[in-house]
Order: sequence, then C-alpha cells, then structure tokens
Amino acid sequence: MRLSLLLFLFLWMIRAAAQTPTGSLHGSVRAGGQPVPFASVGLKGTTIGTTANEHGSFALAKIPAGTHQLVVTALGYRPAEQTVEIRADQATHQLVLLVPASSELADVVVSGTLGEVVKSESPVPVELYTPKYFQKNPAPSLFENLALVNGVRPQLNCSVCNTGDIHINGLEGPYTMVLIDGMPIVSALSTVYGLSGIPNSMVERIEVVKGPASTLYGSEAVGGLINVITKSPQKAPPLSVDVFGTSFGELNLDAGTRARFGKATTLLTTNVFGYDRHRDVNLDGFTDVPTQQRVSVFNKWSLERPDNRPATLAARYYYEDRFGGQLGWRPEFRGTDSVYGESIYTNRYELLGQYQLPVKREKLLLSGSYNRHQQNSAYGLTRYQATQHVGFGQLTWNKPLSIRHQLLLGTAYRYTWYDDNSPATAEGAGETLRNRPDQVRLPGVFGQDEWRLTEHTTLLTGLRLDHDPRHGLVPSGRANYKWGTDDNRRVVRLGVGNGFRVVNLFTEDHAALTGARRVIVAEQLRPERSWNGTLNFTQQLGPDARPLVLDASLFWTYFTNKITPDYDTDPNQIIYRNLRGYAVSRGLTLNVDWTLTSALKLIGGVTLLDVFRREPARPERLRQVQTPGFSGTFAASYSWPRWGLSVDYTGLVTGPMHLPVQPNDYRPARSPWYSLQNLQLTKQLSKHLEAYGGVKNLLNFLPRHVLMRPFDPFDKRINQDNPNGYSFDTEYNYAPVQGRRGFLGVRYVL
Repeated sequence: MRLSLLLFLFLWMIRAAAQTPTGSLHGSVRAGGQPVPFASVGLKGTTIGTTANEHGSFALAKIPAGTHQLVVTALGYRPAEQTVEIRADQATHQLVLLVPASSELADVVVSGTLGEVVKSESPVPVELYTPKYFQKNPAPSLFENLALVNGVRPQLNCSVCNTGDIHINGLEGPYTMVLIDGMPIVSALSTVYGLSGIPNSMVERIEVVKGPASTLYGSEAVGGLINVITKSPQKAPPLSVDVFGTSFGELNLDAGTRARFGKATTLLTTNVFGYDRHRDVNLDGFTDVPTQQRVSVFNKWSLERPDNRPATLAARYYYEDRFGGQLGWRPEFRGTDSVYGESIYTNRYELLGQYQLPVKREKLLLSGSYNRHQQNSAYGLTRYQATQHVGFGQLTWNKPLSIRHQLLLGTAYRYTWYDDNSPATAEGAGETLRNRPDQVRLPGVFGQDEWRLTEHTTLLTGLRLDHDPRHGLVPSGRANYKWGTDDNRRVVRLGVGNGFRVVNLFTEDHAALTGARRVIVAEQLRPERSWNGTLNFTQQLGPDARPLVLDASLFWTYFTNKITPDYDTDPNQIIYRNLRGYAVSRGLTLNVDWTLTSALKLIGGVTLLDVFRREPARPERLRQVQTPGFSGTFAASYSWPRWGLSVDYTGLVTGPMHLPVQPNDYRPARSPWYSLQNLQLTKQLSKHLEAYGGVKNLLNFLPRHVLMRPFDPFDKRINQDNPNGYSFDTEYNYAPVQGRRGFLGVRYVL
C-alpha cells in the first residue's frame, strides 16, 4: 500500500510538472554597440542558465511562465540584472546592455582557482602585475622586478655569486612555487639558478597568490605562488624591441616578433644580458656584483580552433655564465685553491603546452611540461654538477553544475629525475659506494567546488591527495569564503588551508654548496606541514575613473616538521633537522592604489612580519635570519601628455633583520634600516618609439662588512693571527652591493 502511494505521488508530480506552462527567452548581450561574446546568462533563484555565443546571442528554453530576474555576467563588465516577463508558449526577446567595469574590477586572473575569473569575483585574493608596472624601474629579469611587489622579497643568498630566491610574506624561497602558464616549470634547481632567466619580453602578466596553494598545485606551494602568464601570440605586437644599459656597463636587450601561418600564430622573443666588469667599490678584493652573460629564447605557438578552445605549445632555452670572486680570478683557476672564484654555468631547456579536448559541452583541459636543467658550478674548491629532468602532466575537468555552482576535478602526475656529484645521490660506503640518481613519481588527484551561495557570497572548497613514494599519501585541503557588495567595490575574503613540502637540500639551499661550511644532515628528514589562515579586505573608493583601492590582509602560518638550517651550533657547519617544536609566520600587509588625477597615480604597500620558531629546549623565540620585520614599496607616476613626458619615482624601504653571524663576530647581528630609491623620465618620441633614462639607488646605499676574511677565502691561515677563530663566509647579506648608477634605454613597439 505504501509503495503504491509513493508511486502515485511520483507520477502526479511528473504530470504536474509537465502541465506547468513554460516559455522561452532569446536575446543578445551588448556593450557600447558591440556584442559581448561568451557572457554567462541565468535566471536568479533557478538552475536555468547558458553561455552566449561568440556573437553575444543566447537562448533559454522551458522557463516557467511568470516574472524572473535575468542575471548576466562577463569578464571585464559589471554584472547586470533585469526583470523579464515569461509568457506561456511564447518567445520573449531581451536586449542586455553591459557597462565596462573599472580597470581594477575588470582584471582577469586564473591562479587562484585554475579558471578564468574576474579578480573582484575570485574567492581567493590574487594580486596582478603587468610589464607596464615593472617598466617604472626597468630591470633585466623577473627576479629583480619583483622587488617592487609588496610582501614579495627577492633575497640574495650569496654575497659573491648573487644567487637568490623569492620570499613571500617572510617564508623562504623553497616555500614559493614559480609557475609558467600554470605549470611547475621553475622548481628545485631553477629556484636557485633559473630565476634570472625569465625576461620581460615573454611576460603578459604576473599573478601572485599569498598563502598555501598545495590543494591545486601540490608540494612547494606552501608560502604562495607566482604564476608567470606568457604573452598570447595573437595579442602580441608584430615587433617589439627594448634595450637599455647602465653606467656600470650592464646591457640588456629584449626583442619579440609575431607571425601568422594560416590558423597558427607564433611568437618569438629573445633576451640577452651582459655584464663583464670587475668592480670593487668596498675594496675587499672581491667583485661587488658578479659578471653575467645570459641568453633566453622563447617561442610560443597558438592554433585557432572552434569555440575558442585553447591549443598552445611553447619552448624556451636559457643559458647563463656567472662569475663572482677575487679580482685576479681567471677561468683556469676554476675549482682550484689558487684564486677564489664562484663560477656557475647553467643550461636549461623547457617545453610546455595546453590543449582543450574536442568534447562537446565539456571543458577538459590537458596541460603538460618538461624541463631539463644542467648545472655546472664551482664554489672555490667545491664543485657541484647536477642534472635534473622534470615531467609534468595534468588533466582538469571544469563542469558548471548550474549558474551558481561550478566543479573542478583534476589529476596530475609529476616525475623528477635528479643526479649530482654530492652525497645526495650517493649510496653505500667505501668499495660499495656507488651513484644512485634520485627518482620521484608523484601522482595526485584533486577536486574543487565553487558555490555562489547568494548574490553576495561565494564558498570555495578544495581537497588534494598526492602519493609520495617516500612518505605515502599526503592530503591537503582549503576553504575560501568571499562576501562582496553588488558592485564588488567592497570585498571580504577568508581563507584557511594547509600545505606540504618535501625537501631536497642540495637543489634548494645555496649555502649547502659554497664549501664555506660543512653540511650535516642530522636525521632522516620528514615532510614539512603547514596550516594557514588569511583574512583579506578590499575597498574601492571614489569613481571608476579615479579610484582609491585599499587592499589589506592579516595572515598566520603554523609549521610542524619545519627544516631550518642551524648556523649557530658550529660556525663551520650547517646542521639540518626537523624542528621539534613549531614555527610561525604572521603579519599584516596593506596595499594602496590611488589615481588622484588623470596624470598622477600613487601606489604603496607595507608589510609587517613576525617570523620565529620555538624549540622545546630553548624558551626564547628564535628569529628567522634575513627576514625584516618591516618592509614597504612605493611608486609615484606623473605624466604630461601634451609633451609626451612621464616621470616615475619608485623604491623600497627595508627594516632591520637578523643576519647569520659567527661567534664574536665584529659585523652587526642585525642590519640597519635602508632604502633603495629610483627615478626615471620617459619621453614619447613617436607613436611607436619612446626613450627613457634615470638613476637607480639615488641614495647610494651600500651594505658594509659583507665578507668575513676575504683575504683568506680558503682558510689556509685560519690558525694565524685569528684569535676569534673566524672563517671565510659568504652568507652575510641583506642588500645588493651596487651603488648609484644611471641608465638609458629605448623602447619600440609596432
């Protein structure tokens, strides 16, 4: 009886639904008299929705008769909401007019969710920077450009060869993942040796996500990520050339060209940088800045396909010859104890591509990359030769479940092969000692659920599961909540998540290779784990033409199993072990972007940091070295369009930081406050040509007492006239040893 009743009710509901009068809705989306392609169209409070075609037209069928709210959104435009009346068995026609959003609200980002989304709509806070911003203080590589980004610190880790890494919110370089087009091209060896090889000529924009992103990107994305989005061949200019030089003798050339072959478009860019002078302003007998000769060639192909499905393939080659050391060094002294030198040769090949599978009504995106990195370095007597192969493949399925609900599923596989001449790849001892390259196969699956709960709130959750052959299954997850006003001029975001990282000391830590200190690995190292919470607030004040944008974040990261090099126990050793206690990185960032007039624009940022660790045997907080408690950046730009002139005043301010000193060291254990400031004047000579010039490091700041015992770099006289037992050390560093210098350049864009 009960079964019969349920069957009757079910059939009655089907009949009632079938008898509900319905109609249809047809229309088009336009802005400024032009169609808006691929806009999202849906009815508020229902699951009825669609996407407009390339001509901006759309159609919705089987709509219950009555009054509905039509909601239309598109990248770069303000959302529109209109009331429509649907009549039974009739077709209703509707024209939707969109208004372009302000430049800040209309920016499109992909790094936070692995899908294109308007920056103001993203539940994950993403900072976006274009080459135009970095042109305010031109530099030859991404590594130097990032000094203008608040909360991101390019840290030099060696006073001789100037290798370095990128810190985000106080976390060291190995916790920062650097991606190219969303793929982990820059990792392991290249986090130390390849960051200078990313030139401006290949960059369309830089996206910065602060906080753990292991849910989407896996290991290494603990502190945050920097995603380098390369230029689209279809949008790149047919020809671009940018060349500049400095009064120190540095010369940089960026050039790019675009060509079309049927449905395929190709972009070829080249960067060449050279500096070969042995300068010694501080008179310590060592080069202040290493000599460098490097070349980077990037070629990207894009194929036109139906429905704008992406199909790209890109390749890059990078070579660098870098030297720093005593002034009398020559190549024949490489690896000997005659004259000290740090000589680094880097050869790197990269291949990456994306292809959307031709599946109707489904977005299945296949991504892949491969890189081969060859390292040949000599640090005094210590030679470091390494080869690394990294292959990466990923398949994602982006499935809109409704106008408000979107699901992303993916699977990834990463293979790393690494070999060097260090104990890292040695096995056995004595006669049984043999070389054993390290191979890691890291498969993973992940899922992300983005749900627009109401018109103002969005919830994003994600979970990832990786299998590491050394540590088994490693889970990571996150949750992000966003609330925004109707126009998204005020947005609050809350995010929590965790990350993990597997350490390879010999590919990440330059200090382990210099030969100045002996490396001690005190135990079998376990994966690092972290938990992070971030509260972000964004407010746009004023009209869209002259907005004042405030962006503030509170962040907190808690580490277990953290691996921190111990420089203090023995000045001649670096001791690595998992932290028995815990480590914390917490702080506040504030960014301000203010367009006062059409000619004057101000950008500023401040970061306050508290980074420390606690160990059971030591009650006091142990501060992290080379991490300032305060840092700030600023940029002021003013233009005179009538005369084709503009001026840019940029700089950074850095507070004191703890430095790695030796016992009884005469060098200060904390660095002083300092500021690096730059001034640039740009003149538009014609529609396509401009000249620029200025001064870097206006205040002529130079760090003091950088090297310890530079007169005895091989410690041959360490027991002579050395009552404090000092030894040669290159790790004491907090700022570039480059004084005031002028620069002059020209830029041509066709």
